[in-house]
Amino acid sequence: MPTNPPTSPVLQPTDPQARPESQSGSSNERELRLLKRVSQQDRDAFRELYFIYHRRLSRFISRLTTRRDLADEIINDTLWTVWRKAGDFRGASQVSTWILGIGYRQALTSLRRAGAHSTLDEAAGRELAVADDLYAVDETRDWLDRALASLPIEQRTVIEFTYFLGHSCEEIAIIMGCPVNTVKTRMFYARRKLKAALSQLANGA
Repeated sequence: MPTNPPTSPVLQPTDPQARPESQSGSSNERELRLLKRVSQQDRDAFRELYFIYHRRLSRFISRLTTRRDLADEIINDTLWTVWRKAGDFRGASQVSTWILGIGYRQALTSLRRAGAHSTLDEAAGRELAVADDLYAVDETRDWLDRALASLPIEQRTVIEFTYFLGHSCEEIAIIMGCPVNTVKTRMFYARRKLKAALSQLANGA
């Protein structure tokens, strides 16, 4: 068991329908087989699933917190839950949607406990502390990351899942455990705040 832009960005969400159907289907079928074996306490199957999802979870969680120790804790707790709860999966969604849903809920719990981000109930315009962006490759990317960091976590997560991980509103609703209309509302406000934040950053540059 392992332990362990100067202007509004032109963001184009990855269309899940554009993914090759055979590739998406075969990937989910493979993961279903692995998850079934994990539910039977098959460590080799879990190890394979672990390597499939560790990088994906890391890419998502690291965009929610700059604390490497906290990100590692969230990822490990998520995958530990997958190990324990694999038998609870009923196939109502893709395996990836189920696992990312666990990761999202674990991130919410850990980030709020750590006081790392504002919540939906806090002032919507409150800016979060932004760590130095060591991986930014240009000013536009830096501004976009800073603007994203100023969003409440629920709104930011919708942006991340849509534009960076390529999930549909329906998939995001399952992951976040909310109605599709709530996802769309969060997207609307997130895009509006991003535009305002980017404009402010540009004027202050």
